[in-house]
Amino acid sequence: MSGAGRGNGGRLGNLLSGWAVGIGSLLFLGGFVYGAVLYQPYTVPTDSMAPTIGVGDRVLAQRVDGGAVHRGDVVVFSNPLWGDLPMVKRVVGTDGDRITCCDEQGRLRVNGKAIDEPYVSEGSGSAPTLFSATVPKDHLFLLGDHRDASLDSREHLDDGEQGSVPRSAVDGRVEARAWPLEGLGMLPRATSFDTLSGGSSESGPLPMLAVAVLLGALLIFGGASYGSLANRLGPARRAGKAGG
Repeated sequence: MSGAGRGNGGRLGNLLSGWAVGIGSLLFLGGFVYGAVLYQPYTVPTDSMAPTIGVGDRVLAQRVDGGAVHRGDVVVFSNPLWGDLPMVKRVVGTDGDRITCCDEQGRLRVNGKAIDEPYVSEGSGSAPTLFSATVPKDHLFLLGDHRDASLDSREHLDDGEQGSVPRSAVDGRVEARAWPLEGLGMLPRATSFDTLSGGSSESGPLPMLAVAVLLGALLIFGGASYGSLANRLGPARRAGKAGG
């Protein structure tokens, strides 16, 4: 009876270990595969988005349709008029917005409302370029967070679309920094435009996917470790009892 109980306990332990490894593998691989489908990595070649994103930083951008982009989002886009490479900028204006720079405190105005932008590089825009522009339908007005070092919509005000780019030019919405490790994490959600109609974008599923991958890794490690430990201790216990 006692031996059968111990045998059943061992089989139950092996079963649980197998289930842990199996479920962990599904979570781990599923999270990685789903993440690869939804997200695209990019390397930022300039400091135009500092301090939010530094030069050489590796970021993860969720593949989204340009129609899903809101003010405050950091986007990756490609526009032949701006160059041949993907660029990273922040959306400060969308369809029909009137953008002006700047008020007495150096703040951007959108539809007449002054916007406090805590993400802008300190001292950036100390001598701002005065301008005004109206964003055409299905277009976006884009600026860098490091306003003194960014070539953005302000440089293209005479291009025919008052510096704006089509929503269709958007390749993704940046959600996180993946490298370097000291900067690893989600980008803070921009709330500066929340008082305007349209609001801001909510975070995508990246945090959930990261939890799934981490939990999967823990289950795999825990299940495999338990199975290995049980296989080593089993013969030793049996040998000890036989000798006794």
